[in-house]
Amino acid sequence: MDLIINLHKPSGITSQQAVTRVKKMLKVRKAGHTGTLDPLATGVMLVCLGEATKVSRFFLDMDKKYRATVKLGERTDTGDAEGRVIETTDFSLVTEPGLMDAAMSFTGAIEQTPPMYSAVKVDGKALYKLARKGIEIERKSRLVMIYDIGVSGVSLPFFDLFVACSKGTYIRTLCEDIGRKLGTGAHLTALQRLSVGRFDIEDALTFEDLATRDLLPDGRSVFNIDAALSEMPEIILDEEEAGRVRHGQRIPMKYHDPVDGTRALKLKGPDRDLIGIGSLNAGMIVVERNLNLQLESVKT
Repeated sequence: MDLIINLHKPSGITSQQAVTRVKKMLKVRKAGHTGTLDPLATGVMLVCLGEATKVSRFFLDMDKKYRATVKLGERTDTGDAEGRVIETTDFSLVTEPGLMDAAMSFTGAIEQTPPMYSAVKVDGKALYKLARKGIEIERKSRLVMIYDIGVSGVSLPFFDLFVACSKGTYIRTLCEDIGRKLGTGAHLTALQRLSVGRFDIEDALTFEDLATRDLLPDGRSVFNIDAALSEMPEIILDEEEAGRVRHGQRIPMKYHDPVDGTRALKLKGPDRDLIGIGSLNAGMIVVERNLNLQLESVKT
Protein backbone atom coordinates (compact mmCIF):
# COMPACT_ATOMS: atom_id res chain seq x y z
CA MET A 1 0.00 0.00 0.00
CA ASP A 2 2.19 2.80 -1.37
CA LEU A 3 -0.20 5.73 -1.09
CA ILE A 4 -0.53 9.35 -0.01
CA ILE A 5 -3.70 10.14 1.94
CA ASN A 6 -5.14 13.64 2.29
CA LEU A 7 -6.16 13.32 5.96
CA HIS A 8 -8.36 15.74 7.87
CA LYS A 9 -6.49 15.84 11.18
CA PRO A 10 -8.75 16.52 14.18
CA SER A 11 -7.83 18.79 17.07
CA GLY A 12 -6.38 17.39 20.26
CA ILE A 13 -3.79 14.97 18.89
CA THR A 14 -0.27 15.40 17.59
CA SER A 15 0.64 14.76 13.98
CA GLN A 16 2.55 11.64 15.00
CA GLN A 17 -0.45 10.34 16.93
CA ALA A 18 -2.57 10.84 13.80
CA VAL A 19 -0.05 8.86 11.73
CA THR A 20 0.04 6.07 14.33
CA ARG A 21 -3.74 5.83 14.25
CA VAL A 22 -3.73 5.55 10.45
CA LYS A 23 -1.08 2.81 10.64
CA LYS A 24 -3.18 0.78 13.05
CA MET A 25 -6.40 1.28 11.11
CA LEU A 26 -4.88 0.27 7.79
CA LYS A 27 -2.47 -2.32 9.21
CA VAL A 28 0.56 -0.89 7.43
CA ARG A 29 4.16 -1.14 8.61
CA LYS A 30 5.48 2.20 7.39
CA ALA A 31 3.76 5.58 7.54
CA GLY A 32 4.77 9.21 7.99
CA HIS A 33 3.56 12.74 7.40
CA THR A 34 4.82 15.63 5.28
CA GLY A 35 4.62 18.48 7.78
CA THR A 36 3.65 18.88 11.42
CA LEU A 37 0.37 20.36 12.57
CA ASP A 38 0.14 21.46 16.21
CA PRO A 39 -2.24 19.45 18.44
CA LEU A 40 -4.59 22.45 18.51
CA ALA A 41 -4.78 22.58 14.71
CA THR A 42 -7.07 20.73 12.33
CA GLY A 43 -7.16 20.25 8.58
CA VAL A 44 -5.03 18.94 5.75
CA MET A 45 -2.19 16.63 6.72
CA LEU A 46 -0.65 14.39 4.08
CA VAL A 47 0.05 10.87 5.34
CA CYS A 48 2.44 8.71 3.33
CA LEU A 49 2.18 4.91 3.40
CA GLY A 50 4.75 2.29 2.43
CA GLU A 51 7.17 3.40 -0.28
CA ALA A 52 5.50 6.83 -0.27
CA THR A 53 7.38 7.57 2.98
CA LYS A 54 10.51 7.84 0.82
CA VAL A 55 9.14 10.89 -1.00
CA SER A 56 7.61 12.79 1.93
CA ARG A 57 10.27 15.51 1.80
CA PHE A 58 9.27 16.46 -1.73
CA PHE A 59 5.99 17.82 -0.36
CA LEU A 60 7.63 20.07 2.23
CA ASP A 61 8.17 23.01 -0.14
CA MET A 62 4.50 23.32 -1.06
CA ASP A 63 2.63 26.52 -0.22
CA LYS A 64 -0.14 26.38 2.34
CA LYS A 65 -3.40 28.11 3.26
CA TYR A 66 -4.82 28.54 6.75
CA ARG A 67 -7.83 29.90 8.59
CA ALA A 68 -7.03 31.09 12.11
CA THR A 69 -9.02 32.53 14.98
CA VAL A 70 -7.09 35.11 17.01
CA LYS A 71 -7.73 36.74 20.37
CA LEU A 72 -6.39 40.23 21.10
CA GLY A 73 -5.43 41.49 24.55
CA GLU A 74 -3.61 38.38 25.77
CA ARG A 75 -0.19 36.87 25.18
CA THR A 76 0.58 33.26 26.10
CA ASP A 77 3.90 31.50 26.55
CA THR A 78 3.16 29.19 23.60
CA GLY A 79 1.52 31.75 21.32
CA ASP A 80 -1.73 29.77 21.33
CA ALA A 81 -4.64 28.88 23.59
CA GLU A 82 -2.84 25.84 25.00
CA GLY A 83 -0.33 28.05 26.76
CA ARG A 84 -0.29 30.09 29.96
CA VAL A 85 -1.36 33.73 29.79
CA ILE A 86 1.74 35.82 30.49
CA GLU A 87 0.42 39.30 29.67
CA THR A 88 -2.97 41.00 29.53
CA THR A 89 -3.39 44.31 27.72
CA ASP A 90 -6.16 46.72 26.77
CA PHE A 91 -7.57 46.28 23.26
CA SER A 92 -10.41 48.81 23.54
CA LEU A 93 -8.79 51.28 21.13
CA VAL A 94 -8.46 48.74 18.31
CA THR A 95 -10.80 49.40 15.38
CA GLU A 96 -11.72 47.05 12.58
CA PRO A 97 -10.02 49.22 9.91
CA GLY A 98 -6.91 49.44 12.09
CA LEU A 99 -6.91 45.69 12.55
CA MET A 100 -7.18 45.11 8.81
CA ASP A 101 -4.35 47.57 8.09
CA ALA A 102 -2.13 45.85 10.66
CA ALA A 103 -2.77 42.42 9.15
CA MET A 104 -2.24 43.61 5.57
CA SER A 105 1.11 45.13 6.53
CA PHE A 106 2.49 41.59 6.76
CA THR A 107 1.84 40.84 3.08
CA GLY A 108 4.92 39.85 1.10
CA ALA A 109 8.34 38.73 2.32
CA ILE A 110 8.64 38.97 6.11
CA GLU A 111 11.14 37.86 8.73
CA GLN A 112 9.92 35.42 11.36
CA THR A 113 11.64 34.03 14.43
CA PRO A 114 10.54 30.44 15.13
CA PRO A 115 8.70 30.17 18.46
CA MET A 116 10.31 28.28 21.32
CA TYR A 117 7.34 25.91 21.32
CA SER A 118 8.14 24.47 17.89
CA ALA A 119 9.76 21.38 16.39
CA VAL A 120 12.68 23.40 15.00
CA LYS A 121 16.01 21.95 16.13
CA VAL A 122 18.99 24.01 17.27
CA ASP A 123 22.23 22.06 17.80
CA GLY A 124 20.19 18.87 17.49
CA LYS A 125 17.73 19.81 20.24
CA ALA A 126 14.04 20.44 19.54
CA LEU A 127 13.05 23.90 20.76
CA TYR A 128 9.83 22.71 22.40
CA LYS A 129 11.78 20.32 24.63
CA LEU A 130 13.93 23.20 25.86
CA ALA A 131 10.86 25.41 26.31
CA ARG A 132 9.21 22.78 28.53
CA LYS A 133 12.25 23.05 30.82
CA GLY A 134 11.89 26.82 30.95
CA ILE A 135 14.91 27.35 28.71
CA GLU A 136 14.80 30.00 26.00
CA ILE A 137 17.62 30.33 23.49
CA GLU A 138 18.38 32.67 20.63
CA ARG A 139 16.85 31.63 17.32
CA LYS A 140 17.76 32.75 13.84
CA SER A 141 15.02 34.55 11.95
CA ARG A 142 13.92 33.18 8.60
CA LEU A 143 12.38 34.74 5.52
CA VAL A 144 8.87 33.56 4.64
CA MET A 145 6.29 34.76 2.12
CA ILE A 146 2.74 35.85 2.89
CA TYR A 147 1.01 35.77 -0.50
CA ASP A 148 -2.41 36.78 0.76
CA ILE A 149 -3.89 37.73 4.12
CA GLY A 150 -7.38 38.81 5.10
CA VAL A 151 -9.45 39.58 8.19
CA SER A 152 -13.07 38.53 8.69
CA GLY A 153 -15.54 37.64 11.43
CA VAL A 154 -14.41 40.52 13.64
CA SER A 155 -15.99 40.39 17.10
CA LEU A 156 -13.33 41.92 19.30
CA PRO A 157 -11.31 40.66 21.01
CA PHE A 158 -11.69 37.84 18.47
CA PHE A 159 -11.24 37.86 14.69
CA ASP A 160 -10.62 35.35 11.91
CA LEU A 161 -7.52 35.48 9.76
CA PHE A 162 -7.02 33.90 6.32
CA VAL A 163 -3.40 33.33 5.30
CA ALA A 164 -1.84 31.98 2.10
CA CYS A 165 1.85 31.49 2.71
CA SER A 166 5.09 29.71 1.91
CA LYS A 167 6.54 26.75 3.73
CA GLY A 168 8.01 27.43 7.15
CA THR A 169 5.47 30.11 8.11
CA TYR A 170 4.38 30.03 11.74
CA ILE A 171 0.81 31.25 12.02
CA ARG A 172 1.15 31.55 15.81
CA THR A 173 4.07 33.92 15.30
CA LEU A 174 2.16 35.89 12.66
CA CYS A 175 -0.78 36.35 15.08
CA GLU A 176 1.57 37.50 17.84
CA ASP A 177 3.24 39.95 15.46
CA ILE A 178 -0.11 41.42 14.45
CA GLY A 179 -0.97 41.87 18.12
CA ARG A 180 2.40 43.47 18.75
CA LYS A 181 1.85 45.89 15.89
CA LEU A 182 -1.51 46.85 17.40
CA GLY A 183 0.08 47.23 20.82
CA THR A 184 -2.35 44.78 22.41
CA GLY A 185 -0.73 41.36 22.29
CA ALA A 186 -2.53 38.41 20.69
CA HIS A 187 -2.58 34.65 20.56
CA LEU A 188 -4.01 31.92 18.35
CA THR A 189 -7.16 30.19 19.59
CA ALA A 190 -7.97 27.94 16.63
CA LEU A 191 -6.21 26.94 13.40
CA GLN A 192 -7.31 25.02 10.34
CA ARG A 193 -5.00 24.15 7.47
CA LEU A 194 -7.08 24.59 4.33
CA SER A 195 -4.60 23.27 1.78
CA VAL A 196 -1.12 21.99 1.09
CA GLY A 197 -0.27 22.74 -2.52
CA ARG A 198 -3.18 21.35 -4.53
CA PHE A 199 -4.36 19.09 -1.70
CA ASP A 200 -7.54 20.71 -0.37
CA ILE A 201 -9.54 20.32 2.81
CA GLU A 202 -12.70 19.75 0.74
CA ASP A 203 -11.23 16.38 -0.26
CA ALA A 204 -9.61 15.44 3.06
CA LEU A 205 -10.67 12.16 4.69
CA THR A 206 -11.57 11.80 8.35
CA PHE A 207 -10.71 8.74 10.43
CA GLU A 208 -14.35 7.72 10.05
CA ASP A 209 -13.97 7.88 6.26
CA LEU A 210 -10.90 5.64 6.41
CA ALA A 211 -12.84 3.08 8.42
CA THR A 212 -15.76 2.85 5.99
CA ARG A 213 -14.47 3.34 2.43
CA ASP A 214 -12.31 1.51 -0.08
CA LEU A 215 -8.80 2.90 -0.03
CA LEU A 216 -8.07 3.21 -3.74
CA PRO A 217 -6.36 6.10 -5.59
CA ASP A 218 -8.98 8.59 -6.73
CA GLY A 219 -6.86 11.66 -7.52
CA ARG A 220 -8.63 13.70 -4.86
CA SER A 221 -8.30 12.13 -1.43
CA VAL A 222 -6.03 9.15 -2.07
CA PHE A 223 -3.06 9.24 -4.47
CA ASN A 224 -0.41 6.96 -5.81
CA ILE A 225 3.04 8.52 -5.73
CA ASP A 226 3.10 9.40 -9.42
CA ALA A 227 -0.22 11.28 -9.23
CA ALA A 228 0.66 13.00 -5.96
CA LEU A 229 3.82 14.35 -7.59
CA SER A 230 2.02 15.32 -10.80
CA GLU A 231 3.66 18.76 -10.91
CA MET A 232 7.16 17.28 -10.79
CA PRO A 233 8.78 16.93 -14.25
CA GLU A 234 9.53 13.41 -15.41
CA ILE A 235 12.10 11.66 -17.59
CA ILE A 236 11.48 8.38 -19.45
CA LEU A 237 14.58 6.22 -19.30
CA ASP A 238 15.60 3.39 -21.59
CA GLU A 239 16.08 -0.11 -20.19
CA GLU A 240 19.80 0.29 -19.60
CA GLU A 241 19.36 3.63 -17.81
CA ALA A 242 16.48 2.27 -15.72
CA GLY A 243 18.65 -0.64 -14.62
CA ARG A 244 21.38 1.73 -13.49
CA VAL A 245 18.87 3.87 -11.61
CA ARG A 246 17.52 0.80 -9.81
CA HIS A 247 21.06 0.18 -8.56
CA GLY A 248 21.41 3.80 -7.42
CA GLN A 249 23.94 4.69 -10.11
CA ARG A 250 24.28 8.12 -11.70
CA ILE A 251 23.47 8.47 -15.37
CA PRO A 252 24.27 11.26 -17.86
CA MET A 253 21.53 13.80 -18.41
CA LYS A 254 20.56 13.62 -22.10
CA TYR A 255 17.52 15.84 -22.01
CA HIS A 256 18.33 19.48 -21.43
CA ASP A 257 14.92 20.95 -22.31
CA PRO A 258 12.64 21.50 -20.47
CA VAL A 259 14.03 20.01 -17.26
CA ASP A 260 17.60 21.31 -17.12
CA GLY A 261 18.14 22.95 -13.75
CA THR A 262 15.07 21.34 -12.16
CA ARG A 263 15.58 20.44 -8.51
CA ALA A 264 13.76 17.11 -8.58
CA LEU A 265 12.62 14.75 -11.35
CA LYS A 266 10.45 11.67 -11.54
CA LEU A 267 12.43 8.84 -13.10
CA LYS A 268 10.40 6.35 -15.12
CA GLY A 269 11.26 3.14 -16.93
CA PRO A 270 10.50 2.51 -20.62
CA ASP A 271 7.00 1.30 -19.63
CA ARG A 272 6.45 4.62 -17.83
CA ASP A 273 6.48 2.94 -14.43
CA LEU A 274 7.83 5.18 -11.67
CA ILE A 275 11.11 3.77 -10.38
CA GLY A 276 12.62 6.67 -8.49
CA ILE A 277 13.16 10.35 -7.83
CA GLY A 278 16.33 12.04 -9.03
CA SER A 279 18.04 15.41 -9.15
CA LEU A 280 20.49 17.09 -11.50
CA ASN A 281 24.10 17.60 -10.57
CA ALA A 282 26.80 18.70 -13.06
CA GLY A 283 25.00 17.18 -16.03
CA MET A 284 24.28 13.91 -14.24
CA ILE A 285 21.03 12.49 -12.86
CA VAL A 286 21.60 11.57 -9.23
CA VAL A 287 19.20 9.06 -7.69
CA GLU A 288 17.62 10.55 -4.57
CA ARG A 289 15.11 7.80 -3.87
CA ASN A 290 14.63 4.34 -5.37
CA LEU A 291 11.03 3.13 -5.37
CA ASN A 292 9.78 -0.44 -5.40
CA LEU A 293 6.09 0.07 -6.07
CA GLN A 294 3.24 -2.43 -5.96
CA LEU A 295 -0.18 -2.20 -7.59
CA GLU A 296 -2.63 -0.35 -5.34
CA SER A 297 -5.48 -2.81 -5.00
CA VAL A 298 -5.92 -2.96 -1.23
CA LYS A 299 -9.17 -2.24 0.57
CA THR A 300 -9.48 -1.00 4.12
